[in-house]
Amino acid sequence: MWKLLFAMAAILGLASCGAEPIWAPEEAVAAARYEHPGPTSVTLFTVLSTRSGAGAHAGLLINGSQRVLFDPAGTWRHPRLPERNDVHFGVTPKMVDFYIDYHARETYDVVEQTIEVSPEVAALIMQRAMAYGAVPKANCTIALSRVLEGVPGFEGLPMTWFPKRMMEGFADLPGVSTRTITDDDADENHGVLLVQAGDPRLE
Repeated sequence: MWKLLFAMAAILGLASCGAEPIWAPEEAVAAARYEHPGPTSVTLFTVLSTRSGAGAHAGLLINGSQRVLFDPAGTWRHPRLPERNDVHFGVTPKMVDFYIDYHARETYDVVEQTIEVSPEVAALIMQRAMAYGAVPKANCTIALSRVLEGVPGFEGLPMTWFPKRMMEGFADLPGVSTRTITDDDADENHGVLLVQAGDPRLE
């Protein structure tokens, strides 16, 4: 019983999960639009504790007619990226690096799983993510489960609240490529410098 209570407390207290309704104006979204070269794809990011191996957060990078990041209940923000209810627009390779750096530190690794999809599937997932709305705290993975539910090629994914369970389901998808990112940054320094005014890496 205590283990169950502890697990639920850990989920509710995840440092990477927390959300609020945000709606960037149309001009900002249009100006930030970024079309990434290469095949259409989706990438699942899973944040794992280096101490327990438990999942702490999950986000989905969608590369279709444009590239957006659906970061449900996430606390990551970037001053250059407009956001609409957990969907970030203008996600260039540098912004992906910032997202990973924000989460990867001495107590957390980031697992990146990418799978190529058709333009139609990418468009469907993007449409669902944009329509989902602001995600409440600790609901990151169930939001991803609902967005991907029934999407062609993703029918076998579990409906789950747990990031690690979603990651394990993704691992079984045909053609998925995986890498794990580690970082020895201290907890109190994770990603903070990347969003400070005047940081040259923002240019």
